Amino acid sequence: MRHRIASLLAVCILTAAPPAWCAAYKIDPDHSAVTFKIRHLFSKVSGTFNEFSGSFVYEPDHPEQWSAEAVVQTASINTRVEARDKHLRSADFFDVEKVPTMTFKSTQVTDATPTAAKLHGILTLHGVERPVILDLQILGEGKDPWGNVRAGFTAATTINRKEFGIIWNKVGETGQLLLGEDVDILLEVEGVKQ
Repeated sequence: MRHRIASLLAVCILTAAPPAWCAAYKIDPDHSAVTFKIRHLFSKVSGTFNEFSGSFVYEPDHPEQWSAEAVVQTASINTRVEARDKHLRSADFFDVEKVPTMTFKSTQVTDATPTAAKLHGILTLHGVERPVILDLQILGEGKDPWGNVRAGFTAATTINRKEFGIIWNKVGETGQLLLGEDVDILLEVEGVKQ
């Protein structure tokens, strides 16, 4: 219990939030998802990352206090095709042996309304750090049937994989590239107040 209180106070201090406003949540992986889509020739292929963790600070009507951070295990990629997933884990793509995680750490919140906001932060992927902006949809907060306070969000962004050094591609017989450069990322996040 003492450790939990110390951790909560540390989050409040790090985010410059007075303790009265600080509400720290731990991401519930059983009710959250990290998904993506990328063009493959004439369609889009989707996938998920099955292992991730993170936390966020959220207090309604006080976006200046909001913050978030997360870690995704890149080896947990799942596109439902084992041979493809094995290739994606290789040095051609995520190079999970050398770079086993991707991370996100927020830097600020802008354009906040009761139902939406823009969450700015640094995404570190494939060993490269780049600023990104997540379009945040605020789904609400409240108690679940067991008395836990939960808050939920949807966050979306699009990144160019080449900006993170993931450049592998092939050219088809018609000159069409096998893979697109843009990757659509969609996060469904539900957290439990600590």
